[in-house]
Amino acid sequence: MRVFVAGATGAIGKQLVPRLVAAGHEVHGMTRSQSRQALLHDLGAVPVVADALDPDQVAEALARVKPDVIVHQLTAIGAVDTRHMERDFAPTNRLRTEGTDHLLSAAQAVGVRRFVAQSNGAFVYARSGGAVKSEEDPLDPTPVRKMRAIIAALRHLEGAVLGADWTQGIVLDDPARVAEWLPALALAQALGAKKPRRVPLLIGRLFAGECGVQMMTELRGASNAKAKRELAWRPAHTSWRQGFAAA
Repeated sequence: MRVFVAGATGAIGKQLVPRLVAAGHEVHGMTRSQSRQALLHDLGAVPVVADALDPDQVAEALARVKPDVIVHQLTAIGAVDTRHMERDFAPTNRLRTEGTDHLLSAAQAVGVRRFVAQSNGAFVYARSGGAVKSEEDPLDPTPVRKMRAIIAALRHLEGAVLGADWTQGIVLDDPARVAEWLPALALAQALGAKKPRRVPLLIGRLFAGECGVQMMTELRGASNAKAKRELAWRPAHTSWRQGFAAA
């Protein structure tokens, strides 16, 4: 299968591309940087240089490749200060809105069979009720102010992709609160860090901002029951505990 990975040199793209190649797929990796072509070659992909925010470049790239599947892994997440989420996520918000629209438009033009996109279910659900949410649960009606643009971009991405009826969202079996998984991650051999300290909310807001406090204390997990039921999908690691240990 010919797979076009947008964002192929990002944190997830660099892990995804060699796995697709190993599975026998012909992978074309998109990057906006000429200097990243050698990396894509090393990962086993055919480099495609295009700016995801330029619709003409995206259309030309997909017209040349004519993929069977597009995998949308476009983000631009660098150092993040949870006190300034709206600033640090602004480039990624554009990729999740404008970039998504350009990819979908070009995909339709060349007859792509399937479109798979990265999203983030944790940010959008209402911060009340059960700890695990499904697609039928309500979204957050009053998100933290500095998270509103991020959530709007995620809603745009999901609405555009699912509106094309090409993909389903998938998560792990064992969602957990940050207070549960962060100490385990910090103590993992891969990091060797000290156990994180607990602080009062007032202190947390001073150092992490309202967004950071919300992410650490109020976010809900997402259910993968629909993917298992309708797609017969099973995660390689059913729990974050297994995943941390394997890493």
